[in-house]
Amino acid sequence: MAFKLVLVLFLCSLPSILCEKNNDVTIIVKGSTIEAEIYDSFVCATLDWWPPEKCNYNECPWGNASVLNLDLNHSYLSKAIQAFSPLRIRVGGSLEDQVIYGVGSLESPCDPFTYNSGGLFGFSKGCLSMERWDQLNRLFQNTGAIVTFGLNALYGRHQGRKGAWQGAWNSSNARDFMEYTISKGYPVDSWEFGNELSGSGVSARVGAQQYGEDLIVLKAIIDDLYNKSHSKPLIVAPGGFFDNQQWFVQLLEVSGAGVLNAMSHHVYNLGAGNDPRIIARIMDPNYLSRFADTFRNVKLTIQRHGPWSSAWVGEAGGAYNSGSRLVSNTFLNSFWYLDQLGMASKYNTKVYCRQALIGGNYGLLDLETFIPNPDYYSALLWHRLMGKGVLSIDFSGSSFLRAYAHCSKHKSGVSILLINLSKSTGFGVTVRNNLNIDLAEVSVLKQTVSWYGEKVYDGSETREEYHLTGKDGNYLSRIMLLNGNPLQLTKDGEIPELSPVLTAINSPISIAPLSIAFVVFPKFEAKACA
Repeated sequence: MAFKLVLVLFLCSLPSILCEKNNDVTIIVKGSTIEAEIYDSFVCATLDWWPPEKCNYNECPWGNASVLNLDLNHSYLSKAIQAFSPLRIRVGGSLEDQVIYGVGSLESPCDPFTYNSGGLFGFSKGCLSMERWDQLNRLFQNTGAIVTFGLNALYGRHQGRKGAWQGAWNSSNARDFMEYTISKGYPVDSWEFGNELSGSGVSARVGAQQYGEDLIVLKAIIDDLYNKSHSKPLIVAPGGFFDNQQWFVQLLEVSGAGVLNAMSHHVYNLGAGNDPRIIARIMDPNYLSRFADTFRNVKLTIQRHGPWSSAWVGEAGGAYNSGSRLVSNTFLNSFWYLDQLGMASKYNTKVYCRQALIGGNYGLLDLETFIPNPDYYSALLWHRLMGKGVLSIDFSGSSFLRAYAHCSKHKSGVSILLINLSKSTGFGVTVRNNLNIDLAEVSVLKQTVSWYGEKVYDGSETREEYHLTGKDGNYLSRIMLLNGNPLQLTKDGEIPELSPVLTAINSPISIAPLSIAFVVFPKFEAKACA
């Protein structure tokens, strides 16, 4: 017996592939305390400003998906937003710092973006007319959307050397726009200030000292304009990459307590849209896990230097430059996307905005037809099943199995997300509660019952399972299956029912290779979720 134990330990000290033959996994959920907390409106999608002339890699995947030209009356668009009840929509993107608002002294002319090789990102300034803003708000109000709007943070500055912009922000145009918004009764949940101007920036950057001083100005404007409101919009910034921690520290310290409500950062960790390694990266658990360091550092920065603030992902498309036309709109991308939602939640991220609702190759909706892509349904399932409370879990086994646990959404119990990145190995997963894990160690009981707290269930109770796979076993399919059935709009253009299969609560959960599953345990005793 001792020799066998030593042999097993030796084999498991070798590369992990030798130990992946054991595909039975036990997950222990710690339901006594909340590890982190997200907003109910955690899932968010972006409406971007890119015009049809935005091109990457010899293709132009934006068409009429811009804030300025999107068909706001398309029934599929409205129904896709309404299904979330509510969906947070962030209006923003690379060109937001070139947007002027057609109001006050700037009512005319109000021209769209045009190609300009000497302009920021290769485009001229563009204008949002108040007529278009009215149309957008009709969509938002009719669908119950929660609005985060990204303000132009370069207005009034002048361009210096090497992409550095100098001078203070001129708030006059933004103030006129906000006054108009308030006068019309349009609810804006949060105003985001700038896009990718932090640290070294992308095409432009602003120093942290000046940025922090400008946030104080924005805070004063909001306090003044919303002084008669029951609630005030949040301030979100800087909407850039967390590639210079000290820049973010200085931003928090300069702006001071109570000014910046949410510190936002962007995620494009899969590389360029034409990078041939994207598929391999999505399937590599070690690669996916690297980004945990960024989430951890954002969390620690806020804890140490700005505890009045919270962490948001203001924009995340996986692959930058409009996404990958071969991957971003396929089932495979949901492995990256859902893993990001789970990972971000663990580090107390309150909101996660997907680039984009429509447009590019990474749109949740198809650019031409407005039909949902696979990631749309992944986002909708997360939104409906995974509640605010994030629970800690323990499990050992293959690194190719990812697991995340939350309190269930607006009901008792626990919801678990399981992601199997392996092409060849399936897993039998047993979920247990740490409330009386010591009792469950009795070998006979371990084989015959599952423990979900102080009660033992005899098999008459059931759990809900939502298994996601690619059509015909193709992980690059544009059609995703839910429990073997294709997720497609109904004949009336409605979002289909997302119905689970019910399974005996004591049976192991079977996770097929390259599949995803949400599993809901309605009777799981998690004291922290009560």
